[in-house]
Amino acid sequence: MKMRTGVIVAVVLIALLGLVAWMNNRERPQGAAAVPSTPEETTGPSASAEPQISAPTSTDPGVTWTVPKGWLTQIEGQMRIATYIVPGAAPGEDAECAVFYFGPGAGGGVEMNLQRWQDEFESVETRESKPRTVGGIAIATLAVSGTYSGHTMRTDAAAGPHEHWALRGAIAQGPQGDVFFKLTGPAATVAAAAPRFDAMLGSIRAKKS
Repeated sequence: MKMRTGVIVAVVLIALLGLVAWMNNRERPQGAAAVPSTPEETTGPSASAEPQISAPTSTDPGVTWTVPKGWLTQIEGQMRIATYIVPGAAPGEDAECAVFYFGPGAGGGVEMNLQRWQDEFESVETRESKPRTVGGIAIATLAVSGTYSGHTMRTDAAAGPHEHWALRGAIAQGPQGDVFFKLTGPAATVAAAAPRFDAMLGSIRAKKS
């Protein structure tokens, strides 16, 4: 009698377990199993992410010019595409002409840079600014003299500010963006180099495609 009762109980338990398993399979929707995220889903940018801005890949300004005779060329990298040392009449009186190119549409524009160059002087004795056009390329020019406190890359220059210094700058609006020419140094050296600086600007031409 006890054995018969145990068998009945076992059968009932097995039936209950089968019923529970059947109900679970019926309630669980197909495809509900979790799917591991792919690397793209976990590391990819979200819809609200800001676009990334890359630095210009080309340092070709799209224009050419003739370097004045007697100027010592020191080619630089990245945004400063050239540096010329302009010998002075005596040791320590050399000037420097730097050429910058930041890429199409970059650099801050003409008026802002002309003002920034002027602001590099603590006091201004003379100032002249006028436009010119060379080979179809518009060029804005600036000539300033006074006490200069701007940055210079020259290793032989004493710490500023520099009294009786001058700056001659030009911004050529080339076909691939603005090209900046900046001549700085002792006023006497810059004044002596002015004709050659102007001749260099007069030689600017757009590169032939």
